[in-house]
Amino acid sequence: MDNETKQKINKRYERELNRGERFWPDSIFKDLIVSLGIFVLLIMLATFIGVDAQPRVDPSDTTYIPRPEWYFLFLFKFLAIYGQIPVLGKIEWLATVAVPGLVILVLALMPFIDRNPNRYYGKRVLPISVMAIIVVDIVMLTIMADVPTVTENGSMLPGILQAIAGMVIPLVAIILLFLMTFVFRKTSTKTMIWTAAISAILTIGLTGGVLAWFPVPATTETAVATTLVDQISAGQDLYSVNCVECHGDDGKVTKIEGVKGLEGKLIPAINSTDVLYTLDDATLAEVIAYGRPEAGMTPFGKAYGGQLSTSDIENIVTFMRYTWDDRFEAPKLKPLYPPLAAGEVPSYDVHIAPIVKRYCLSCHQAGKQNNNYLMDTYDDILKTGDQAPNVTAGDENSTLLKVIEGTPIPDPKDPTQTLIRAMPPNGHMSPDIINVFKLWIMNGMPQTAEDAAKLSVTPTPGAGSTGTPATTPTP
Repeated sequence: MDNETKQKINKRYERELNRGERFWPDSIFKDLIVSLGIFVLLIMLATFIGVDAQPRVDPSDTTYIPRPEWYFLFLFKFLAIYGQIPVLGKIEWLATVAVPGLVILVLALMPFIDRNPNRYYGKRVLPISVMAIIVVDIVMLTIMADVPTVTENGSMLPGILQAIAGMVIPLVAIILLFLMTFVFRKTSTKTMIWTAAISAILTIGLTGGVLAWFPVPATTETAVATTLVDQISAGQDLYSVNCVECHGDDGKVTKIEGVKGLEGKLIPAINSTDVLYTLDDATLAEVIAYGRPEAGMTPFGKAYGGQLSTSDIENIVTFMRYTWDDRFEAPKLKPLYPPLAAGEVPSYDVHIAPIVKRYCLSCHQAGKQNNNYLMDTYDDILKTGDQAPNVTAGDENSTLLKVIEGTPIPDPKDPTQTLIRAMPPNGHMSPDIINVFKLWIMNGMPQTAEDAAKLSVTPTPGAGSTGTPATTPTP
């Protein structure tokens, strides 16, 4: 910088300084206004958008794939792309330390690299162009964060295209800009601007192509119980599937029946004050997680070979506390299934599936002693079992209906012996739930709400006091 330029800059600086604003209160006031705007924006985002609830961290869950927050996704994707390069992928510190550090260093040294005395943005093409390319690249890498670098059949094409969009194009453009500035000094400003613009357009376009050709795999969202009502309901469902078989739906069982290897075993009633007053929540959770092998209770925690996460176990404990511990007042819970309107036919999806999950699934799943009668799905209920079919549309003598009404099925070869006992063996169904089952069976066992909506309940002539329903199309 020559002396004449320095004098011009100093004069302009003095002129701006003389007519400029004061740090207090002018600059401070502007900073406060901007800070207030950002604060209000954060409040609005938290209020109207919020953050999706995530399951509690479970160290025993080996299937969990850690992911960074959204503002680090670009680096996450950069590391994934870098790892696909056979030679460089072996030197991880280059991607995790060297390359990001080099980018930060270049940005920090940019004022010393580009010593242009002009402040007008139109004359600071190099730093503005480099920053624009980096910002566009960061945004595009963030957008591509969920796109896999390798397809299911092993093709490396998506990784190659992502590498070109996120690494090759920006790097080549930045190198060209530096060459134009320091080697080819006669390069026009328009050429440099066009170089940056074309680089950004190619990066954006190729990213759009990657998203179009290789869609982001669908992910399964995990429902998280955030309110007390949801936690109790989730805990009750988990208890029904994992605990009812031995402890009954009300926790009153003191003698196990119908469980292979534990038949006749005496256990404490887990709904009693002896248990609930003696054991705190942490101890109850440990019992569920670790199990009681000496008492025949297997571990349920994932860390010990079971199927329940930390959150699942905590929900079960919450259900036990607010359902059976008289020191806790339970909130009003959601109904097990939507109440039936007059003339409405229940469907499997809406009414029967929740009942089955609550009362039946603990025993009637694979690996249990259940005469090979599974109730996991609609088709299993209709088709499986050693005595299949256990339920027939319109038949009030169906095996399933009789056993939930409390009538055991005798062995045809020896009527003095019971082939199928009344269900559930360690609990009971209320009359209204049994009635829903009966309505469903007698009206054709529709699977979906749409199928059920085409039907209406009408008493069959001569049904008498039982009021056996029949199926008629809805006009």
